[in-house]
Amino acid sequence: MLIINAILLFLLDFYIFFALRATKIQFVKTKWFTFIWWGYSISLLVGLFISAKFDIPLIIRSVILVAFFMTAVCKFIYVIILLIDDVRRGGIWVSRLFKPKKEVETIEEHIEELEAPLPEVPKKGISRSEFLLRSGVVVASLPLLPLAWGVISSAYDYRIRRQKLILPNLPSSFHGMTIGQISDVHSGSFYNHKAVLGGVEMLLAEKPDVIFFTGDLVNNVASEMYDYQDIFAKVNAPLGVYSTLGNHDYGDYYYGATDSPEKRKNLEDLIKTHKAMGWDLLMDENRILKVNNEELAIVGVQNWGAGRFPKKGDLKKALVGTEDQSVKLLLSHDPTHWREQVLATDVDVMFAGHTHGMQFGVRGENFQWSPAKFIYKEWAGLYEEGDQKLYVNTGYGFLGYPGRVGILPEITIFELVKG
Repeated sequence: MLIINAILLFLLDFYIFFALRATKIQFVKTKWFTFIWWGYSISLLVGLFISAKFDIPLIIRSVILVAFFMTAVCKFIYVIILLIDDVRRGGIWVSRLFKPKKEVETIEEHIEELEAPLPEVPKKGISRSEFLLRSGVVVASLPLLPLAWGVISSAYDYRIRRQKLILPNLPSSFHGMTIGQISDVHSGSFYNHKAVLGGVEMLLAEKPDVIFFTGDLVNNVASEMYDYQDIFAKVNAPLGVYSTLGNHDYGDYYYGATDSPEKRKNLEDLIKTHKAMGWDLLMDENRILKVNNEELAIVGVQNWGAGRFPKKGDLKKALVGTEDQSVKLLLSHDPTHWREQVLATDVDVMFAGHTHGMQFGVRGENFQWSPAKFIYKEWAGLYEEGDQKLYVNTGYGFLGYPGRVGILPEITIFELVKG
């Protein structure tokens, strides 16, 4: 995959490079421009390869990822502008092919007659193509400011979101109980211990009765948690901390989809990490929570996602023993699981993550938008079908782009209400 991405990026670089050389901008025709252009592109791809294959300091890896993401976004926008101009010019060329020959000759003769008596006048302004190429540079550069701000200001700008969950069958002893949820830590992307600790302290200051973690503790390997295990070990609650696995926790993106001893060892180490932090990892199983002789079920499944994502979870197995429970709360990482399987059960609320809200968009009290909506029907916040509910947390950490624009890192506090 890394090789394919590198080839695609080089093709984009060639396309843009020669388009710029076709303009009348003198600097792009110099050897210095060629050296800077290809030197930067090659250095960026080498850095990306090293960060993916070798254990380098997180701050260096983060700088590489920031540079790569912002460069790729700007180049992608510029390529779109170039394609628009190429399509326009191609349309003109095709239209000329289908014009009658006599008509073309007549037009050309008419143009010659009009141009003949006129003295040579220096051309003013620039052509339409030249304008698109030059203005495209400006337009393609516009995302740099918000993307840079998303790294500097928003990557660790944790926000508390509060949500009431009205449950008709809720036992009276659980009325008013609070649940804290975090998801998608992605510890391999972090580079600021103090900021991460600040988010954990925000969660603990809410004093929730129980805490849920809904998957993706790491990006690829269990060792990413070593520097942050002590911080997340502070996450505790009177009625317990319950967790589940996400698609990144299995090591598929590092070891490959096939099984191997190294991959199994990595998962074992990750499971031990949950245990060492005092989190109760639910692997297709459930726990019965008791308060004043009344009960509800907390259910957790391994990752189950539609499409290409791992389908490791066994919901039927996880629900065994909960048949007599009036309320069932499910931890499942991927929100697509809700429509594919969960709605066919008597699960009351499913808690998910996974989408990150694509770390880009707008999210207010009464309005939210993100490109994530074109991929996931349920991508952030609360969704309801009859008496069944799904809540999608947009994540505590970040992946790929080491920042957030508009969709800030989320800590959710739920209040259970007997309806």
